[in-house]
Amino acid sequence: MIRNQVRNWLGLAGLAMLIACGAGAQTLIDEWPGVKPPAAPVLKPAIVDPRTTALLLMDFTNQTCTTERRPRCAASVPKLVKLMNDARARNMMVIYSVPGSGATSADILKELALKAGDPVLPPLGPDKFIGSEFEKALRDRNITTLIVTGTAAHTSVLHTGGEAVLRGFKIIVPVDGMSSNDAFPELYTAWHLVNAARISDGTTLTKTDMITYGP
Repeated sequence: MIRNQVRNWLGLAGLAMLIACGAGAQTLIDEWPGVKPPAAPVLKPAIVDPRTTALLLMDFTNQTCTTERRPRCAASVPKLVKLMNDARARNMMVIYSVPGSGATSADILKELALKAGDPVLPPLGPDKFIGSEFEKALRDRNITTLIVTGTAAHTSVLHTGGEAVLRGFKIIVPVDGMSSNDAFPELYTAWHLVNAARISDGTTLTKTDMITYGP
């Protein structure tokens, strides 16, 4: 009997120690300062077929993309202008969106102004497929690939880009065509798109000057 009691006490003592250790165990937040970021993803060249590719310009408005509000976005505009002009020169589909903050198509930056017939997706959130005819518009034009740009990167680019791949499209994401308030959301978005299961298989991470066009 004494042996059984000792065994029980030892068992209870061990359980108490496990509970105590669990209560004091580190969480992600505790570990955060010491976490080393992973190696940067490798950027790859992207060859675009203009007949089956669309350029997506998300939320580049006077409210979101200024040197005062988001200087990283403002700095990206010249490269986006060139990307847009290259796309238009090849009769590619160009699609816009505006953020859900009361903005309208009239608020899109004049440098990236839309033309008659360009679709503007409704301001319904970071996943532009939800509550819109976005996918139907792409299928109707036989679009299979999207060049995804936008601000903020960790909302529109991350969610719309990821969802596009999950719906069967390929995406090309120029890292100098997505922006946020600081570098970390952009870093996270780039890492996620090339590491997330299923999404990574349909993602090409690149730069605007690494995009070329096929026949």
